[in-house]
Amino acid sequence: MGIKYYKPTSAGRRAGSVSDFAECTEPRVNNPEKSLLKPLPKKGGRNHHGIVTRRFRGGGHKQRYRIIDFKRKMDGVEATVVSIQYDPCRSARIALIEYADEVKTKAYILAPDGLKAGDKVMSGETAEPKIGNCMPLSKIPLGLTIHNIELTPGKGGQICRSAGCSAVLGNRDKGQALITMPSGEVRRVSDKCRATLGSVSNPDHMNISLGKAGRKRWMGRKPHNRGTSQNPVDHPMGGGEGRSKGGRHPCSPTGIMAKGGKTRKKRKPSNKAIVRRRPAGPFQTHNG
Repeated sequence: MGIKYYKPTSAGRRAGSVSDFAECTEPRVNNPEKSLLKPLPKKGGRNHHGIVTRRFRGGGHKQRYRIIDFKRKMDGVEATVVSIQYDPCRSARIALIEYADEVKTKAYILAPDGLKAGDKVMSGETAEPKIGNCMPLSKIPLGLTIHNIELTPGKGGQICRSAGCSAVLGNRDKGQALITMPSGEVRRVSDKCRATLGSVSNPDHMNISLGKAGRKRWMGRKPHNRGTSQNPVDHPMGGGEGRSKGGRHPCSPTGIMAKGGKTRKKRKPSNKAIVRRRPAGPFQTHNG
């Protein structure tokens, strides 16, 4: 895998780059498994009332959602990796696997970095600790890199699912496991939760440059308008004759302050599961 640079034929092409899709075994025009597809309708950032709840969403290329198996519940059955494919709905690559059961069940999983077509993967307590296998945290050796981590046993992986992400299993004690997250946060999770060994594929995703605004529009993202460029009826920082700095501290359209403090709820129930907080960001304070 790597990044591909084209011979510039325009200003946008000169500044842009794309993935070379070297790890994908399917052709560039993807040939997904039809039984694992479902429609992905466009909502334009609107809820069921038609009200915009997520600004600057709309348009974009038509996509079909690939149904990913985040739970990996078919224990003790060996599966063969059929192909590594591109998924338009996520930054990571996905792997099409076929189980060695009577009906030859197929499923999509997140492809770990280094997994290739023809490899064997397995899930369950009896699986050996190798890349692509899904195991309970109680059975994974300490110090290994993991991804697709459950927070509630049986709910499916929720943590470390984007391209290049991984966490480290640090310690276990009294039915709990300590996991070091990519942000540096150390979280306590039940050792009955499952995780997949290895790091997520496509680590070069973060180095890709879009090159032009149009590529962002293809992804369904519209231009982001500053609050100071809007009218007073649309944003608290809007209005003013000519250019202005807003006349108040930066805030959201609903008036929530944008800088100077943490946004996590102080009484969030999962606070007790955090052993060590992540380092404070540029606009955050250690006091909360």
